[in-house]
Amino acid sequence: MTTIAERAEAKAERLDALADKRDCESNAFMKAADDLSQAFYMGQPILVGHHSERKARKTQERMHNAMDKSVRAAKSVQYWQWKAAGVERFANMKNNPRVRANRIKTLLADLRECQRTLNHAAMCLKIWERATSDEAIEKLSDMHLKSGSLCYWDHQRAFREGKMTAQELRDISMRTSQSIIDNQSRRRWINHILNRLAYERDLLGSVERYEGELTPVILQGFAREHGAHKPQGKTSERGFELTSSVTLPFHFANSTTLDLSADEWRYLMQAVGYTVPAKKPGLPPILNFRAEELVSPSRGYNDQERKFRQVEMTKAEYSAVHKESRWVENSVCGNFRFKVAPDPEYKGPGFSAPRVAVFLTDSKVHPAPDGFKAQSEAA
Repeated sequence: MTTIAERAEAKAERLDALADKRDCESNAFMKAADDLSQAFYMGQPILVGHHSERKARKTQERMHNAMDKSVRAAKSVQYWQWKAAGVERFANMKNNPRVRANRIKTLLADLRECQRTLNHAAMCLKIWERATSDEAIEKLSDMHLKSGSLCYWDHQRAFREGKMTAQELRDISMRTSQSIIDNQSRRRWINHILNRLAYERDLLGSVERYEGELTPVILQGFAREHGAHKPQGKTSERGFELTSSVTLPFHFANSTTLDLSADEWRYLMQAVGYTVPAKKPGLPPILNFRAEELVSPSRGYNDQERKFRQVEMTKAEYSAVHKESRWVENSVCGNFRFKVAPDPEYKGPGFSAPRVAVFLTDSKVHPAPDGFKAQSEAA
Protein backbone atom coordinates (compact mmCIF):
# COMPACT_ATOMS: atom_id res chain seq x y z
CA MET A 1 0.00 0.00 0.00
CA THR A 2 1.51 3.30 -1.08
CA THR A 3 0.87 6.53 0.78
CA ILE A 4 -0.27 9.82 -0.68
CA ALA A 5 3.23 11.25 -0.23
CA GLU A 6 4.80 8.33 -2.13
CA ARG A 7 2.33 8.59 -4.99
CA ALA A 8 2.79 12.36 -5.13
CA GLU A 9 6.57 11.98 -5.19
CA ALA A 10 6.38 9.49 -8.06
CA LYS A 11 4.03 11.73 -10.03
CA ALA A 12 6.18 14.80 -9.39
CA GLU A 13 9.21 12.89 -10.71
CA ARG A 14 7.30 11.99 -13.90
CA LEU A 15 6.26 15.60 -14.39
CA ASP A 16 9.79 16.86 -13.75
CA ALA A 17 11.11 14.35 -16.29
CA LEU A 18 8.55 15.61 -18.79
CA ALA A 19 9.62 19.20 -18.10
CA ASP A 20 13.26 18.23 -18.70
CA LYS A 21 12.27 16.54 -21.95
CA ARG A 22 10.45 19.65 -23.16
CA ASP A 23 13.49 21.76 -22.14
CA CYS A 24 15.75 19.58 -24.28
CA GLU A 25 13.30 19.86 -27.18
CA SER A 26 13.22 23.65 -26.80
CA ASN A 27 17.01 23.82 -26.93
CA ALA A 28 17.12 21.51 -29.96
CA PHE A 29 14.58 23.59 -31.88
CA MET A 30 16.43 26.77 -30.91
CA LYS A 31 19.70 25.34 -32.22
CA ALA A 32 18.02 24.24 -35.45
CA ALA A 33 16.55 27.74 -35.93
CA ASP A 34 19.96 29.25 -35.25
CA ASP A 35 21.59 26.98 -37.84
CA LEU A 36 18.97 27.88 -40.44
CA SER A 37 19.40 31.57 -39.68
CA GLN A 38 23.01 31.38 -40.94
CA ALA A 39 21.60 31.56 -44.49
CA PHE A 40 20.64 35.14 -43.70
CA TYR A 41 23.89 36.08 -41.95
CA MET A 42 24.67 39.81 -41.96
CA GLY A 43 21.15 40.56 -43.18
CA GLN A 44 21.36 38.71 -46.51
CA PRO A 45 18.06 39.55 -48.27
CA ILE A 46 15.93 37.21 -50.35
CA LEU A 47 16.67 37.91 -54.00
CA VAL A 48 13.26 38.16 -55.69
CA GLY A 49 13.30 36.52 -59.11
CA HIS A 50 16.67 34.86 -58.50
CA HIS A 51 16.90 31.07 -58.74
CA SER A 52 17.73 31.00 -54.98
CA GLU A 53 14.46 32.72 -53.96
CA ARG A 54 12.48 29.48 -53.58
CA LYS A 55 15.12 27.82 -51.39
CA ALA A 56 15.58 30.98 -49.30
CA ARG A 57 11.86 31.27 -48.57
CA LYS A 58 11.70 27.58 -47.68
CA THR A 59 14.66 28.02 -45.30
CA GLN A 60 13.00 31.09 -43.75
CA GLU A 61 9.77 29.14 -43.18
CA ARG A 62 11.66 26.25 -41.54
CA MET A 63 13.51 28.72 -39.31
CA HIS A 64 10.26 30.36 -38.19
CA ASN A 65 8.68 26.96 -37.51
CA ALA A 66 11.67 25.89 -35.43
CA MET A 67 11.49 29.13 -33.44
CA ASP A 68 7.76 28.65 -32.80
CA LYS A 69 8.32 25.06 -31.64
CA SER A 70 11.13 26.19 -29.36
CA VAL A 71 8.92 28.85 -27.76
CA ARG A 72 6.04 26.40 -27.27
CA ALA A 73 8.34 23.80 -25.71
CA ALA A 74 9.82 26.45 -23.39
CA LYS A 75 6.32 27.45 -22.25
CA SER A 76 5.39 23.82 -21.63
CA VAL A 77 8.46 23.49 -19.38
CA GLN A 78 6.99 26.13 -17.06
CA TYR A 79 3.58 24.41 -17.21
CA TRP A 80 4.90 20.96 -16.22
CA GLN A 81 7.06 22.43 -13.47
CA TRP A 82 3.97 24.24 -12.13
CA LYS A 83 2.02 20.96 -12.26
CA ALA A 84 4.77 19.14 -10.34
CA ALA A 85 4.78 21.84 -7.64
CA GLY A 86 0.97 21.63 -7.47
CA VAL A 87 1.12 17.85 -6.93
CA GLU A 88 3.47 18.34 -4.00
CA ARG A 89 1.34 21.10 -2.48
CA PHE A 90 -1.79 18.97 -2.84
CA ALA A 91 -0.08 15.99 -1.19
CA ASN A 92 1.07 18.17 1.69
CA MET A 93 -2.50 19.46 2.10
CA LYS A 94 -3.96 15.93 2.04
CA ASN A 95 -1.40 14.80 4.62
CA ASN A 96 -2.35 17.57 7.02
CA PRO A 97 -3.79 15.86 10.15
CA ARG A 98 -6.65 18.35 10.37
CA VAL A 99 -7.61 17.79 6.72
CA ARG A 100 -7.43 14.04 7.22
CA ALA A 101 -9.63 14.25 10.34
CA ASN A 102 -12.21 16.27 8.39
CA ARG A 103 -12.07 13.70 5.58
CA ILE A 104 -12.85 10.97 8.13
CA LYS A 105 -15.88 12.98 9.29
CA THR A 106 -17.08 13.22 5.68
CA LEU A 107 -16.66 9.47 5.17
CA LEU A 108 -18.63 8.78 8.35
CA ALA A 109 -21.41 11.05 7.07
CA ASP A 110 -21.45 9.08 3.79
CA LEU A 111 -21.58 5.83 5.77
CA ARG A 112 -24.56 7.06 7.81
CA GLU A 113 -26.34 8.17 4.63
CA CYS A 114 -25.97 4.70 3.08
CA GLN A 115 -27.07 3.06 6.30
CA ARG A 116 -30.12 5.34 6.58
CA THR A 117 -31.31 4.08 3.19
CA LEU A 118 -31.07 0.49 4.43
CA ASN A 119 -32.77 1.39 7.71
CA HIS A 120 -35.67 3.06 5.90
CA ALA A 121 -36.16 0.06 3.64
CA ALA A 122 -36.13 -2.30 6.64
CA MET A 123 -38.74 -0.18 8.47
CA CYS A 124 -40.96 -0.06 5.38
CA LEU A 125 -40.72 -3.83 4.97
CA LYS A 126 -41.75 -4.43 8.59
CA ILE A 127 -44.73 -2.08 8.26
CA TRP A 128 -45.94 -3.59 4.99
CA GLU A 129 -45.64 -7.12 6.41
CA ARG A 130 -48.09 -6.24 9.20
CA ALA A 131 -50.60 -4.60 6.83
CA THR A 132 -52.76 -7.34 5.29
CA SER A 133 -56.21 -5.74 4.82
CA ASP A 134 -57.08 -3.40 1.96
CA GLU A 135 -58.12 -0.68 4.41
CA ALA A 136 -54.75 -0.75 6.19
CA ILE A 137 -52.88 -0.72 2.87
CA GLU A 138 -54.90 2.28 1.69
CA LYS A 139 -53.98 4.21 4.83
CA LEU A 140 -50.32 3.30 4.50
CA SER A 141 -50.20 4.46 0.88
CA ASP A 142 -50.44 8.09 2.06
CA MET A 143 -48.18 7.76 5.09
CA HIS A 144 -44.65 9.08 5.39
CA LEU A 145 -41.94 8.22 7.86
CA LYS A 146 -39.32 10.73 8.96
CA SER A 147 -36.88 8.97 6.66
CA GLY A 148 -39.20 9.01 3.62
CA SER A 149 -42.42 7.66 2.15
CA LEU A 150 -43.62 4.07 2.49
CA CYS A 151 -44.01 3.54 -1.25
CA TYR A 152 -42.85 5.10 -4.49
CA TRP A 153 -44.86 8.00 -5.86
CA ASP A 154 -45.57 6.31 -9.21
CA HIS A 155 -46.89 3.20 -7.40
CA GLN A 156 -49.03 5.41 -5.17
CA ARG A 157 -50.44 7.22 -8.22
CA ALA A 158 -51.20 3.94 -10.01
CA PHE A 159 -53.08 2.73 -6.91
CA ARG A 160 -55.13 5.94 -6.69
CA GLU A 161 -56.02 5.75 -10.39
CA GLY A 162 -57.23 2.15 -10.00
CA LYS A 163 -54.45 0.66 -12.13
CA MET A 164 -53.16 -1.32 -9.15
CA THR A 165 -55.01 -3.16 -6.39
CA ALA A 166 -54.17 -2.77 -2.71
CA GLN A 167 -52.50 -6.18 -2.54
CA GLU A 168 -50.45 -5.42 -5.64
CA LEU A 169 -49.31 -2.15 -4.04
CA ARG A 170 -48.30 -4.06 -0.91
CA ASP A 171 -46.43 -6.72 -2.88
CA ILE A 172 -44.52 -4.29 -5.08
CA SER A 173 -43.64 -2.09 -2.09
CA MET A 174 -42.33 -5.11 -0.18
CA ARG A 175 -40.30 -6.26 -3.18
CA THR A 176 -38.88 -2.76 -3.59
CA SER A 177 -37.84 -2.56 0.06
CA GLN A 178 -36.33 -6.04 -0.06
CA SER A 179 -34.39 -5.21 -3.23
CA ILE A 180 -32.88 -2.14 -1.50
CA ILE A 181 -31.84 -4.29 1.47
CA ASP A 182 -30.32 -6.97 -0.80
CA ASN A 183 -28.65 -4.47 -3.15
CA GLN A 184 -25.06 -5.64 -3.53
CA SER A 185 -23.91 -2.38 -5.07
CA ARG A 186 -24.82 -0.46 -1.91
CA ARG A 187 -23.09 -3.07 0.25
CA ARG A 188 -19.95 -2.80 -1.89
CA TRP A 189 -20.11 0.97 -1.52
CA ILE A 190 -20.37 0.63 2.27
CA ASN A 191 -17.37 -1.72 2.21
CA HIS A 192 -15.51 0.82 0.11
CA ILE A 193 -16.25 3.57 2.67
CA LEU A 194 -15.15 1.30 5.53
CA ASN A 195 -11.88 0.50 3.71
CA ARG A 196 -11.25 4.19 3.10
CA LEU A 197 -11.92 4.92 6.76
CA ALA A 198 -9.45 2.23 7.78
CA TYR A 199 -6.84 3.66 5.40
CA GLU A 200 -7.27 7.25 6.59
CA ARG A 201 -7.25 6.25 10.25
CA ASP A 202 -4.11 4.18 9.75
CA LEU A 203 -2.30 7.20 8.30
CA LEU A 204 -3.69 9.54 10.93
CA GLY A 205 -2.44 7.33 13.73
CA SER A 206 -3.55 4.33 15.72
CA VAL A 207 -6.76 4.64 17.71
CA GLU A 208 -6.20 4.06 21.39
CA ARG A 209 -8.27 1.46 23.15
CA TYR A 210 -10.91 3.01 25.40
CA GLU A 211 -10.09 2.07 28.96
CA GLY A 212 -12.72 4.17 30.70
CA GLU A 213 -15.95 2.90 32.16
CA LEU A 214 -18.40 1.78 29.47
CA THR A 215 -22.02 2.87 29.72
CA PRO A 216 -25.06 2.25 27.50
CA VAL A 217 -24.99 5.94 26.49
CA ILE A 218 -21.44 5.57 25.12
CA LEU A 219 -22.45 2.51 23.10
CA GLN A 220 -25.52 4.31 21.73
CA GLY A 221 -23.35 7.19 20.54
CA PHE A 222 -20.94 4.70 18.96
CA ALA A 223 -23.76 2.94 17.10
CA ARG A 224 -25.38 6.20 15.95
CA GLU A 225 -22.10 7.42 14.44
CA HIS A 226 -22.10 4.31 12.22
CA GLY A 227 -25.73 4.69 11.13
CA ALA A 228 -27.70 2.49 13.53
CA HIS A 229 -31.37 3.45 13.78
CA LYS A 230 -32.31 4.66 17.27
CA PRO A 231 -30.04 2.19 19.11
CA GLN A 232 -30.89 1.32 22.68
CA GLY A 233 -28.20 0.10 25.06
CA LYS A 234 -28.56 -1.68 28.35
CA THR A 235 -26.51 -3.83 30.68
CA SER A 236 -26.77 -7.60 30.33
CA GLU A 237 -25.37 -10.72 31.99
CA ARG A 238 -22.58 -10.83 29.42
CA GLY A 239 -21.82 -7.13 29.51
CA PHE A 240 -23.84 -4.71 27.37
CA GLU A 241 -26.62 -5.32 24.88
CA LEU A 242 -27.36 -3.01 21.93
CA THR A 243 -30.70 -3.28 20.14
CA SER A 244 -32.46 -1.50 17.28
CA SER A 245 -35.87 -1.80 15.65
CA VAL A 246 -34.11 -2.67 12.36
CA THR A 247 -30.98 -4.61 11.55
CA LEU A 248 -27.81 -3.07 12.96
CA PRO A 249 -25.05 -2.01 10.53
CA PHE A 250 -23.73 -5.21 8.96
CA HIS A 251 -20.14 -4.46 10.06
CA PHE A 252 -21.55 -4.67 13.61
CA ALA A 253 -23.92 -7.62 13.36
CA ASN A 254 -26.44 -9.04 10.91
CA SER A 255 -29.23 -8.83 13.47
CA THR A 256 -31.22 -6.35 15.52
CA THR A 257 -29.38 -7.26 18.75
CA LEU A 258 -25.72 -7.37 19.67
CA ASP A 259 -24.68 -8.60 23.11
CA LEU A 260 -20.96 -8.36 23.94
CA SER A 261 -18.76 -8.16 26.98
CA ALA A 262 -17.13 -4.87 27.92
CA ASP A 263 -13.76 -5.96 26.51
CA GLU A 264 -15.38 -7.08 23.24
CA TRP A 265 -17.10 -3.70 22.91
CA ARG A 266 -13.78 -1.94 23.48
CA TYR A 267 -12.14 -4.11 20.83
CA LEU A 268 -14.95 -3.39 18.35
CA MET A 269 -14.73 0.36 18.94
CA GLN A 270 -10.96 0.27 18.44
CA ALA A 271 -11.27 -1.93 15.33
CA VAL A 272 -13.57 0.54 13.55
CA GLY A 273 -11.60 3.54 14.77
CA TYR A 274 -14.12 5.00 17.20
CA THR A 275 -12.86 7.41 19.83
CA VAL A 276 -15.17 8.14 22.74
CA PRO A 277 -15.63 11.94 22.79
CA ALA A 278 -14.31 13.69 25.84
CA LYS A 279 -16.94 14.84 28.29
CA LYS A 280 -17.60 18.54 27.96
CA PRO A 281 -17.14 20.56 31.14
CA GLY A 282 -20.41 21.55 32.74
CA LEU A 283 -21.58 25.13 33.03
CA PRO A 284 -21.31 26.83 36.41
CA PRO A 285 -24.56 26.86 38.44
CA ILE A 286 -27.11 29.67 38.28
CA LEU A 287 -27.23 31.13 41.76
CA ASN A 288 -29.90 33.29 43.35
CA PHE A 289 -28.52 35.40 46.23
CA ARG A 290 -28.75 39.02 47.34
CA ALA A 291 -26.05 41.46 46.25
CA GLU A 292 -25.92 45.14 45.50
CA GLU A 293 -24.06 44.58 42.24
CA LEU A 294 -22.86 41.66 40.15
CA VAL A 295 -20.00 41.82 37.65
CA SER A 296 -19.61 39.99 34.33
CA PRO A 297 -16.39 39.73 32.25
CA SER A 298 -15.81 41.70 29.07
CA ARG A 299 -17.31 40.33 25.85
CA GLY A 300 -14.20 41.09 23.84
CA TYR A 301 -14.89 44.47 22.23
CA ASN A 302 -13.22 46.23 25.18
CA ASP A 303 -11.41 45.32 28.37
CA GLN A 304 -13.98 46.73 30.75
CA GLU A 305 -15.96 44.46 33.02
CA ARG A 306 -19.73 44.88 32.90
CA LYS A 307 -21.54 45.73 36.13
CA PHE A 308 -25.19 44.92 36.77
CA ARG A 309 -27.21 46.53 39.55
CA GLN A 310 -29.41 43.94 41.25
CA VAL A 311 -33.22 44.32 41.43
CA GLU A 312 -35.88 42.09 42.94
CA MET A 313 -38.49 40.23 40.86
CA THR A 314 -40.83 37.34 41.24
CA LYS A 315 -40.60 34.30 38.98
CA ALA A 316 -43.80 35.38 37.22
CA GLU A 317 -42.44 38.87 36.55
CA TYR A 318 -39.18 37.46 35.22
CA SER A 319 -41.01 34.97 32.99
CA ALA A 320 -43.18 37.79 31.60
CA VAL A 321 -40.07 39.47 30.15
CA HIS A 322 -39.57 38.58 26.47
CA LYS A 323 -37.15 35.63 26.19
CA GLU A 324 -34.85 37.59 23.86
CA SER A 325 -34.51 40.33 26.47
CA ARG A 326 -33.49 38.09 29.37
CA TRP A 327 -30.55 35.76 29.58
CA VAL A 328 -27.88 34.37 31.89
CA GLU A 329 -24.46 35.98 32.39
CA ASN A 330 -21.23 34.44 33.65
CA SER A 331 -19.71 35.96 36.76
CA VAL A 332 -16.29 37.56 36.51
CA CYS A 333 -14.87 34.84 38.81
CA GLY A 334 -16.35 32.08 36.61
CA ASN A 335 -17.76 30.12 39.55
CA PHE A 336 -21.44 30.93 39.02
CA ARG A 337 -23.97 32.52 36.68
CA PHE A 338 -26.80 34.96 37.32
CA LYS A 339 -30.00 36.03 35.59
CA VAL A 340 -30.19 39.34 33.69
CA ALA A 341 -33.22 41.30 32.47
CA PRO A 342 -34.10 44.89 31.42
CA ASP A 343 -34.46 47.35 34.29
CA PRO A 344 -38.21 47.32 35.21
CA GLU A 345 -37.91 50.87 36.64
CA TYR A 346 -36.71 52.36 33.36
CA LYS A 347 -39.30 54.74 31.83
CA GLY A 348 -37.88 55.11 28.31
CA PRO A 349 -38.12 52.83 25.27
CA GLY A 350 -37.72 49.17 26.13
CA PHE A 351 -34.89 48.53 23.67
CA SER A 352 -32.68 51.10 25.41
CA ALA A 353 -33.37 49.93 28.98
CA PRO A 354 -30.18 49.08 30.90
CA ARG A 355 -29.75 45.46 31.95
CA VAL A 356 -29.82 44.56 35.62
CA ALA A 357 -29.13 41.43 37.64
CA VAL A 358 -32.25 39.72 39.00
CA PHE A 359 -32.88 38.32 42.45
CA LEU A 360 -35.99 36.09 42.48
CA THR A 361 -37.82 36.69 45.73
CA ASP A 362 -39.97 33.55 45.55
CA SER A 363 -37.17 31.11 44.56
CA LYS A 364 -34.62 29.24 46.60
CA VAL A 365 -31.94 31.54 48.02
CA HIS A 366 -28.37 30.30 47.65
CA PRO A 367 -25.45 31.35 49.83
CA ALA A 368 -23.01 33.79 48.25
CA PRO A 369 -20.18 31.83 46.55
CA ASP A 370 -16.56 32.13 47.61
CA GLY A 371 -15.58 33.91 44.40
CA PHE A 372 -18.15 36.63 45.03
CA LYS A 373 -17.01 37.01 48.66
CA ALA A 374 -13.40 37.41 47.58
CA GLN A 375 -14.44 39.93 44.96
CA SER A 376 -16.47 41.93 47.49
CA GLU A 377 -13.62 41.94 50.01
CA ALA A 378 -11.16 43.13 47.32
CA ALA A 379 -13.50 45.96 46.36
